[in-house]
Amino acid sequence: MDAALARLREGATAFARLPLSQRVSLARSMRDGYARIASGSVEAACAAKGIRQGTPAAGEEWLSGPVVTLTHLRQWLQTLRSIARSGTTPMGRIGETIDGRPRVQAYPRSALDRAVSPSLSAEVHLQAGARVEERARFYREEHPDGRVVLVLGAGNVNAIPPLDVATKLFNEGKVCVLKMHPVNAYLGPLLEEAFRDAIRQRFLAVVYGGAEEGAYLAFHRDVDEVHLTGSERTYDALVFGPPGPDQDRRKALRRPLLDKPVTSELGNVSPVIVVPGRYSDRQLRWQADHIAGGVTNNASFNCNANKLIVTGRSWSQGRELLSGIEAVLSETPVRRAYYPGAADRFSSLVAGHPGAILLGARGKEGLPWTILPDLDPRSEEEAAFRTEPFCSVLSQTSLEAGDAEAFLAEAVRFVNERVWGTLSATVVISPQSLRDPLTARALERALVDLRYGTVAVNLWAGWGFGIGTPWGGHPSSAPPEIQSGHGFVHNTGMLEGVEKTVLRHPITSFPKPVTSASHRTLHQIGPPLTALQAGGDWLRLPQLLAAALRG
Repeated sequence: MDAALARLREGATAFARLPLSQRVSLARSMRDGYARIASGSVEAACAAKGIRQGTPAAGEEWLSGPVVTLTHLRQWLQTLRSIARSGTTPMGRIGETIDGRPRVQAYPRSALDRAVSPSLSAEVHLQAGARVEERARFYREEHPDGRVVLVLGAGNVNAIPPLDVATKLFNEGKVCVLKMHPVNAYLGPLLEEAFRDAIRQRFLAVVYGGAEEGAYLAFHRDVDEVHLTGSERTYDALVFGPPGPDQDRRKALRRPLLDKPVTSELGNVSPVIVVPGRYSDRQLRWQADHIAGGVTNNASFNCNANKLIVTGRSWSQGRELLSGIEAVLSETPVRRAYYPGAADRFSSLVAGHPGAILLGARGKEGLPWTILPDLDPRSEEEAAFRTEPFCSVLSQTSLEAGDAEAFLAEAVRFVNERVWGTLSATVVISPQSLRDPLTARALERALVDLRYGTVAVNLWAGWGFGIGTPWGGHPSSAPPEIQSGHGFVHNTGMLEGVEKTVLRHPITSFPKPVTSASHRTLHQIGPPLTALQAGGDWLRLPQLLAAALRG
């Protein structure tokens, strides 16, 4: 580790001042290198997670690994070329939020984006005082100093380590030492192969180990900054010291043990706010399938997994929606609980809930999909509101509220004040409700007021992780109550002063999204979509569309 950091220190200033033409070449090399190891990375992930090849679950590994990684590297390459050509990044339509702040269209950015996600759009809301023109700040510096960043890689989703590294390299001009997480350390040698040009030029190093090695690196004199993807407990232990009185004292005094800049993307109890209204049977079935998919994806080991459904107590279709989700989960095979501590977290959350609905047999390696219904929203003791499950548990609660406008206001207050985390949230609302101007305005007010880094309308907010828009906790979080973290990653458009990303999607779409629980052809979509993102191989589009239509 000392030798790796010494090499990075030697390369830091050279990288910070690297000509744009060479930065473009590096991004292209990283994209092409990752495309070469894509298939091997999926095979390794399936073996580690107990997933059989040729199944839809294997398709998830294509999507959350190669597809997401190559989507971002393609977009970064476009952005860097734009800066080299015009001095700035590409920009979508600019408008204003309901409270008068700038919002910028961030997706789709290309014909390929429109082809693979025709129903999805995304906008970025900027903080008060931020200006759209002030994007790509690093590229306006004349003589930037070199800096070394420690990236503590996540173990659950294989796109996270390379994308965290790419964010620091291309958005901030900093070299990186990436410490792989023990859970997916198998990915490290593949990344070393994919990014060998960056390693050869002393811009990147990949190292291995657990918590002890991570702490050693974080406090090392040759590390200037740290980026962590993980849990708030890991963050607190690293920044304020081990749990106990000393940690409590440091947090109270706001005196961190680790006195360096730390950015982070941590966990979340991700809410799904379902606005009362009239939904057709098809709309309820589609949403039940899609909400369930935000639970089952990656065996529910996602920081953005759907974890809490919030409905109106007097909404007549609430029970129908929950029954639909239950039906989908009951038909979805139980997955290996591969992430450490899952069984203990599961037992702790389910205990004391005699009404828990367990779906699927709990085996030696798997945990059943589980719904905790009818939780009391007034309870100060309910762990499901304050603890990220990071396992196969979905909770549900109902609020006392009248019409859609009143419900939206109460739901925003509830999730902002009572539900832990600031990473991502979903709002489901019917087209019929949106035809009412008062309800439509109430939705826009809610999108502004929700204190989450990504808010999605009618779509699992986890999509915000994969499309190149800024991803991270809402900027209102800060030590010592860090919640879902500080700072944004991904952000291939290099916007500055970001507050949140807002995704918009119709109540249903065809073909169904690849994150729907019942999707049958993910394993057939993954390879052609990877080829498209790797180099714009449009000849693979018919194969992709055929598989999508059969999903």
